[in-house]
Amino acid sequence: MTGIDVTAIIILVALLVDFVIRIVAIIVVPRNRRPTSGLAWLLTIFFVPFLGALLFLLIGFRTLPKRRLEMQDEINEFILDSTEGMERVRRDHPWPPWLESVVELNRNLGAMPLVGDNSATLLGDYTGTFDAMIADIDTARKYVHVEFYILSLDKTTGPFFDALERAVKRGVTVRVLLDHIQSMRKPGYRKTLRRLTKSGVKWELMLPLQPFKGKWQRPDLRNHRKLLIVDGAVGFMGSQNIIDRTYNMKSNIRRGLKWKDLMTRVEGPIVAGLNAIFITDWYSETDELLTRDIEPMHPKEIPNALDCQIVPSGPGFKGENNLRLFLALLYYAQERIIITSPYFVPDESIMYAITTATQRGLHVELFVSEIGDQPLVYHAQRSYYEELLRAGVKIYMYKAPYILHAKHFTIDDDIAVIGSSNMDMRSFSLNFEVSLMVRGQTFVADLRRVEDGYRADSRELTLDEWMRQPLRSTILDNLARLTSAVQ
Repeated sequence: MTGIDVTAIIILVALLVDFVIRIVAIIVVPRNRRPTSGLAWLLTIFFVPFLGALLFLLIGFRTLPKRRLEMQDEINEFILDSTEGMERVRRDHPWPPWLESVVELNRNLGAMPLVGDNSATLLGDYTGTFDAMIADIDTARKYVHVEFYILSLDKTTGPFFDALERAVKRGVTVRVLLDHIQSMRKPGYRKTLRRLTKSGVKWELMLPLQPFKGKWQRPDLRNHRKLLIVDGAVGFMGSQNIIDRTYNMKSNIRRGLKWKDLMTRVEGPIVAGLNAIFITDWYSETDELLTRDIEPMHPKEIPNALDCQIVPSGPGFKGENNLRLFLALLYYAQERIIITSPYFVPDESIMYAITTATQRGLHVELFVSEIGDQPLVYHAQRSYYEELLRAGVKIYMYKAPYILHAKHFTIDDDIAVIGSSNMDMRSFSLNFEVSLMVRGQTFVADLRRVEDGYRADSRELTLDEWMRQPLRSTILDNLARLTSAVQ
């Protein structure tokens, strides 16, 4: 056989494989997938068949190991059984008539009940938030549970690690969960782990990619939650990671970028719900079920009490819990909706809900950052601005060099949601997130003051300004929008 014959056979085989990949993709890719996501994957595979098919096999299936899914179901049943009857809270004025159905939705999706008699304080000062967490850690007598997307030892967070070490020396059990990939990508990762070990802290990596240790799942799934629980009495949750506000990245420091976050400190029976989230994730990574640390939810009378409900979400659940909650609230809103999301890359359902709200006569505002730290997400987000502006949404761009990283929104004067979840397709489908729904005018009023602060430090984007952007920006935005659908 001549060299020409061998070459011809290789070309024929390659063409045959290419054809088979395209046909199989048409059958497999769109199944149980959003149309936009399916189309993006098909375009990728059709333009670069071999690379596209390899990527799809690597990250195209939103799955977790079977054992992990079984653990999630097991802990959900435990939460349902141990919190039966806790849904009963005061239906005093103002209780929106539609809220009952949203509470039931959240209960069915994430097992957590709505509980009354809680207090919540907003923390928007980056250093002040660490000071508040450290102060509560220093009161711990039984346990401290720490779960953060990024946990990094540096000059800013050193006092936090010191507080954990002091707690261990007092005989307090300290457990720490940190996301493997994101924490590893930050400077000082090995130093951070050594410090935790030296301090006597029990720590585990979340969603580790360690194939030689038998730990493997879809590599772009991440645990994006940020939680701190002290003795089941005090909890913190929101958007802030345990790292310096520059994220210690040279590119951020060179650009002068600083993160602006919002956390909330809660007390009352809702803390047991936050602790249940930690216990679920600890169980998933260690096979150790900390049932003794799930405190009973006994509401007690406190002034200006808030009704709160925890809504966990992520690949461990059958539905996109956060997306369903957000959609329900957006459609139930009667007067105004104010959204803060650093990475606003919505799917069609969110866009329809928001634009429908403006068509119903509601006042809708969106706070985003003027600049971005992630180019693809930044440009994908920008691709939605024209449609939003034409629909009547007011877009406020938080001024550089700050990255507005807070994640929350308010519905009328009644309901607020705060947590770790962005309004983007990654948070809806790929990340483990936790959201807190709060019913209480005092809390909403506090968030309104935070929003007023954002507005004072932002500039409003107008449609006239937006339509003057150069063609190259439009092309980049649209290309990034296509890539955001590949999930």
